[in-house]
Amino acid sequence: MGWSNWSGSVKADGAVHLPRTEEELGALVRAARTVRPTGAGHSFMPLCASDDVIVSLAEMESRLAIASDRKTARIPAGWSIKRLTQELWENGLALANQGDVNPQSLAGAMATGTHGTGRELGNLASFARGFRLVGPDGQATWCDASTEVDLFEAQRLSLGMFGIATEIECDVVPAYHLVERIEKRSWGEVRERYFELADELRHVEFWLFPHADTVILKTLEPCDPCDPPPTTTDMEEASFRRLLNLGALFPPLVPTLQRLMMRVDMSGGRRGPAHTIFPSDRTIPFEEMEYEMPQSAGLETLDEVVSWIRKKRLPVSFPFEFRIVAADDIWMSPMNAGPVAAISMHQYAKMPWRSLFADAEAIFRAHGGRPHWAKRHRLGRDDVDALYPMAERYRAVRRAVDPAGKFLNPHLEELFG
Repeated sequence: MGWSNWSGSVKADGAVHLPRTEEELGALVRAARTVRPTGAGHSFMPLCASDDVIVSLAEMESRLAIASDRKTARIPAGWSIKRLTQELWENGLALANQGDVNPQSLAGAMATGTHGTGRELGNLASFARGFRLVGPDGQATWCDASTEVDLFEAQRLSLGMFGIATEIECDVVPAYHLVERIEKRSWGEVRERYFELADELRHVEFWLFPHADTVILKTLEPCDPCDPPPTTTDMEEASFRRLLNLGALFPPLVPTLQRLMMRVDMSGGRRGPAHTIFPSDRTIPFEEMEYEMPQSAGLETLDEVVSWIRKKRLPVSFPFEFRIVAADDIWMSPMNAGPVAAISMHQYAKMPWRSLFADAEAIFRAHGGRPHWAKRHRLGRDDVDALYPMAERYRAVRRAVDPAGKFLNPHLEELFG
C-alpha cells in the first residue's frame, strides 16, 4: 500500500511496519535490505522514503521514565510531541519549547532540527542528552556525551542515518502556562521593532502575506495558572481555504485576495498549559521551504524576497513565517554557526511551487542561509561540505556505524553516502 508524507508530495513503495517491541524492531532491521524510520511524515524532503522497509514506532510498547532530579526524562522516541507533552504535563513537567505543530514524533523532530521560536531557546535537538539506538545488526546500543561520544554528536541531528532511536534522554522543565496574543501590525513597524520585541518577550513570531502591508504578530509569554478562555481569532480556516481555492483557479487574483483578507480582524489570543498553546492546527496542505539565516540578515532577506514577489506579482498564496532560534553546537545543525532567523516560505499544495522555491532559494543562499533539513531545498554534496565544516566527520561516523548503508536512501546517499 506504500507510504506518503503529510502533504502528499513524497510517496514511497516500501512496506510500513509497526513493531510492538524492540526485539521485533531488531529482527526487522536485521532482515531488511534498507530501512528508513518515519514519524508523522511532516518532512517535505524524501527523508523517510524507501522501496524496502519503512518503520514507525507509533505502536511500540513503551513508557516515560523521569529522572529523580526531574531535570531529564527517558522518552519513547516514537511518541508524538502531543502525547509526550500531555504525559509530561500530568507529571508536572514540560518541554522548554515547541514548534507550532505537535503530531511529529520526538525522534523525527530532533533528527531534523525542528524548532520553535525564542531568543534564548534552541531547536529540539539541543534538548537531547542520550539515545538508545537499534543498529543495522538489530542490536541496541546507548550513546551520550560520555559513551560513544562521536556517535552521540552525530545522532543529535541524525536524519535517521545512525540507527533507529527507540529511547531519548531529554531535558525537561517544570510545567508552565502561556498567554498568546495575536494582533495585526504594519510590516514597516514590525521590521523596525522585531528584535526589540524579541528581547522583551519569550516568544515573538509573525506571518507576512507577501502582497499585503500588514503582518500577523504572535507573542507568547509565561503567565499564572488559569482557566483558558476561548480563542477569539476571527480568521477561520474555512474562509482561508475558500480564498486559496479561488487563487488556485485564478492566480492573478492572489495579490488582491491577500489585501482583502488582511482587512479582517485577526486579533485574539488564548491562555492555558504551555503544551496546548504552542501548537496550532495545520489541516490545509502546503509545500514549505525554510531557510535559517544569520540573524542579522533575516529581516533584510525577507524584505528582498517579498519585494521580488511583489515586483513580479507572483501568486504566492500562503504567508511567510519569521522566527528566531538560539545557537547550538550540533555538527549538522543550521544553528551551529550562531543564532538564526528562520524564514519559512509556503505555497498552497494545489499551486505550482518548484520553480518558485528554486528562485527564492537563490536569494536565501546569497545572504548566507542554510536550509531546514526537512523542508524543500536543493543542496548537493558540495553544498553540504561548504556549509558544514563537520560534514566529513559526520560521514565517517555514519560509515563506521553502518558500512553497508542500510539506513540510507537515494536522497541521503547523494548527500552523505
